[in-house]
Amino acid sequence: MTNRQTDLAGTSDRPFNNLLRRLNAADYALIAPHLVPVDGRANDLFYNPGDDVQTVHFPCGPSLVAYMVPNEDGRDVETILVGREGAVGGIVSQGFLPAYTRITVKFGGPFVRLPISKLDAAKLKSISVRNIFARYADCLLAQIFQSTACNAIHSIEQRAAKWIISAMERTDGDGVVPLTHEQLSTLLGVGRSYTSRVIQGFKAEGVLETRRGAITVRDPDRLRQRACRCNDAVKDHFEEVLRGVYPKEDNPVN
Repeated sequence: MTNRQTDLAGTSDRPFNNLLRRLNAADYALIAPHLVPVDGRANDLFYNPGDDVQTVHFPCGPSLVAYMVPNEDGRDVETILVGREGAVGGIVSQGFLPAYTRITVKFGGPFVRLPISKLDAAKLKSISVRNIFARYADCLLAQIFQSTACNAIHSIEQRAAKWIISAMERTDGDGVVPLTHEQLSTLLGVGRSYTSRVIQGFKAEGVLETRRGAITVRDPDRLRQRACRCNDAVKDHFEEVLRGVYPKEDNPVN
């Protein structure tokens, strides 16, 4: 049995969110009665900047959420993606918590919601709950740091490959990523024409194909060779801090 299987064993009755599955049985019981399943659709808005954050959202299965920072020119720039390895909204703070970014659903799918008051109550009762969410906050911060460095030093091609791989790791394992040129352009913070040139280059090499509203990865190994190593750095940190939580391709959505 792998480390991941050991860490998440006996949790298949829970929502398919690895952070929730990382909790031991007693800790999960503290929040389980308050979890509410919902369906999220692409582009659904969870929070705008300044909103009072009162609910934690846990993406499940292939669902993905994007943190988007509004800029003075009216554009939103996406910073990180969060999937079933984590949660968004009020992870560590207590009391009034205004949102700093716009948080939207990138890939639709199942979610579970939890009132922050219930999470705070669980933290007061259990030091291990506090520890898990504090460790996840550390991992989330590492993603932000890595994204900042990536945007500064890596090429558009490297970053495009990185984002596609990052999304692919959270899909159902068939290599189909529900990512449009426009969405990828937003992730990269560049015009669509730049993104289209990169995608056309990948297509010419047989690395991927495109169809309306999706990208199909045909050669994951070659795509990884073209990507920067930022995803690997983030995954390594997750493994050090919260072993078994970051999605792996050998653990398809169930």
